[in-house]
Amino acid sequence: MRTVIVLGATGLVGKNLVNRLVLDKDVKKVIAVTRRPIEYQSNKVTNQVVNFDELDKYADIFAGDVLFSCLGTTAKQAGSVQKQRKVDVEYQYQAAKIAADNGVNHYILVSSSGANAKSVSAYLKMKGELEDAVALLPFARISILQPSLLIGERDNFRLGETLASCLLPALCKLPFFKRYRPITGDEVAKKMISISHSATTAKQVYRLDELFS
Repeated sequence: MRTVIVLGATGLVGKNLVNRLVLDKDVKKVIAVTRRPIEYQSNKVTNQVVNFDELDKYADIFAGDVLFSCLGTTAKQAGSVQKQRKVDVEYQYQAAKIAADNGVNHYILVSSSGANAKSVSAYLKMKGELEDAVALLPFARISILQPSLLIGERDNFRLGETLASCLLPALCKLPFFKRYRPITGDEVAKKMISISHSATTAKQVYRLDELFS
């Protein structure tokens, strides 16, 4: 029976992940880390409200068997690329470091297709920098998921993703584009849990079509 931590529990992937973890018979406790209070129906879930600018003060809550990291935002939501970087890189890395220092065994990160620290895209550069940084932390296992476009019901409207989710399914029927097809937040959550139960190498990256069960 495992204790798992979910960072980004209110996002598209995180919400589905928490719902699935509640039904997982091998999970005894889900620690949902959020910046605002959330009510959950299951007594398996403990909501830990934190100030992400002072994560060191909450180090004791990052203790368990698996850390699922689904945190992320957009430059528009955050207010600037610099503020987005604070969420997508700094907060995530600090949480991962605390968890590693606390002896958490397995770190599972939702990154992005095309993540590359040398990318000219600010977003992909952030994702690549985070991947490179967490790879150096002393987790026994690190699993990184690199999905293409994430689709599903969000709390906030994203015009670009809405348009892409309408166009890409048709485009991805073509052989060359098939592996880039969109994936739902719930499908990513399902894959994360499957990975957490599987025996994999110390570091494993799952790309695009490898994410579909």
